[in-house]
Amino acid sequence: MSPLREGRAQVPPPVCAPGLRIEIADWETAAAPVMPVRMTVFVHEQGVPEEIERDAFDPLSRHAIARDGTGAVVATGRLLPDGHIGRMAVLAPMRGKGVGGAVLEALVAEAVRRGLCEVALNAQVHALDFYRCHGFVEHGAVFMEAGIAHRAMHRRI
Repeated sequence: MSPLREGRAQVPPPVCAPGLRIEIADWETAAAPVMPVRMTVFVHEQGVPEEIERDAFDPLSRHAIARDGTGAVVATGRLLPDGHIGRMAVLAPMRGKGVGGAVLEALVAEAVRRGLCEVALNAQVHALDFYRCHGFVEHGAVFMEAGIAHRAMHRRI
């Protein structure tokens, strides 16, 4: 069986974002810095309705706050208590530089710290290869969420 099928990561691209720092925080700390990134990516770029961008899972989740060398927040994601990763968002100028992968791996590391043995997510179909590169394996059929095609994925940790 190939490493990809077993849910093991291939080598992701290196992080090409000097000074990148990722903090894992609760919602009270994360809300103000991460919401502008989420609004930009999901609402303005992808057309997700603003009223569904925040939800009842935000206060229950741990949030990644990625800052560039100047301290500006450039990416985010969240980990729900059950191991689901979501709200992965990277500002356009930082895409393709390994920032999203660094955020994803920080959330996986947080899941390990919390004693979880698997993480899961609903990947936008255009991002399947990104998640595969980080050891996620898809399962089930494509489905629509917020008007965007998604597929469920998981990774053993």
